[in-house]
Amino acid sequence: MPEISRFFGIVIAMYYAEHDPPHFHARYNEWEAQVDIREGIIIRGMLPSKQARLVLAWTEIHREELLQMWETKEFRAVRPLE
Repeated sequence: MPEISRFFGIVIAMYYAEHDPPHFHARYNEWEAQVDIREGIIIRGMLPSKQARLVLAWTEIHREELLQMWETKEFRAVRPLE
């Protein structure tokens, strides 16, 4: 699972062969969630509320880039929140 970004202790990754809807995995300590890229919502798992807000804000900023990576499977580093 390629790591595509890391910020504030949160690791964002995508799998090469995944099921729809387009999503990524966010990990923070023992927490893990799957985030729907198009909808900008957590669809499975859980993150603490502060980290969830950060991940969802990051998703909104990078939605088009994330969707392109999902479609092409050409993963690359995505700018973290600063």
